[in-house]
Amino acid sequence: MQEDSSDNNSSMSIVELADSLDVEGMIGFTRSFVEDIRNGLSAVNVELMPWLENIRSAKWHGALFLGMGGSAAGGDFIASLSEKHGSLPVKTIRDYMLPAWWNKSWLVIATSHSGNTEETLSACEIALKAGATVIVISTGGELSGYCDLYPKCHLISSIGGQPPRTAFGHIFSRQLSLMRVLGVLPLPFEGEDEAMLQRLQQAIDGFDIINDPEGDIVQLAMAMVERPISIMGPSELSPALTRFKNQLNENSARFALIGTVPEMNHNESVAWGGVGNTQDPFAEQHLILLLAWQGLHARVSDRMDWMVSHFSTDYAWRIDGEGKSLLEALLYLCILMDWISISLALLHGKDPAAIEPIIALKEFLSKKIESD
Repeated sequence: MQEDSSDNNSSMSIVELADSLDVEGMIGFTRSFVEDIRNGLSAVNVELMPWLENIRSAKWHGALFLGMGGSAAGGDFIASLSEKHGSLPVKTIRDYMLPAWWNKSWLVIATSHSGNTEETLSACEIALKAGATVIVISTGGELSGYCDLYPKCHLISSIGGQPPRTAFGHIFSRQLSLMRVLGVLPLPFEGEDEAMLQRLQQAIDGFDIINDPEGDIVQLAMAMVERPISIMGPSELSPALTRFKNQLNENSARFALIGTVPEMNHNESVAWGGVGNTQDPFAEQHLILLLAWQGLHARVSDRMDWMVSHFSTDYAWRIDGEGKSLLEALLYLCILMDWISISLALLHGKDPAAIEPIIALKEFLSKKIESD
């Protein structure tokens, strides 16, 4: 059984823990998030990539995003934005195969930070062999090589040199810019993006755990150390819920339960209790983060207010994604969750970049291919 080293770290400040444990610079990658987005938004345009013109003029039934882990997260964000104000359905696929209903009238966007994610390679190859148009977003690897083999496969290069989950700004900004160029998502008003990015930079600076080592982020992470974690929010914020869970899994080596409103009110609410004698025996131990934003449906807002007043745990917080749009609220919550998950990792005595079980599984699968 792995020893919890959080007790051993109780006398060390978060700054000292960061100096000792953050050997791959996860804090630095978090600080560069906004600049990564700014650069990525300008990296995709017809002038640089004339092949986009033919894709933009085609009639697509939808967009299919292939990817895994941090490389798939952007597809979820694009799907939520498209449901809010897009012109096409967007679906994220995390698997070796394509859906049975898929055909080449769907544009395929295959994303792999390394370019060697085997599930994405498999699904992408199926699409290409079926005659699909594929846009690859990658730093290189075998996936980028497909663009030399298939005339309908095109490359948007991303930035390497860091873990995929820290490259979300690079990846998502390219996906977002692509969807805007193709008309799937609306173009921003002049100056709208820059104003948003300036506000997000203020959030990054304000949440910085080194600049504010005893602030709200560190205090919240300290409350999470010995408690099960649950994250809830409305359907349109589900990409942020999933990414928060994944960041806690990878950065902090912690499980997290997620639930979306209103769906969870038709099942999971019974386990949370608060009324009558129904309740999961461990409900009171949970720390709950309820994510929200200013665009909540009125009835969803009513539901969330009721939930806060009836939770059986004393450790429940509502956190609003600040900003003037769903996009900004999602990115604001990304920044918040990155700082929280890194803080929690440090308090547990973990290098936030360490992912030994994932590496071990990849090595096992590689050896199995060789032996077969």
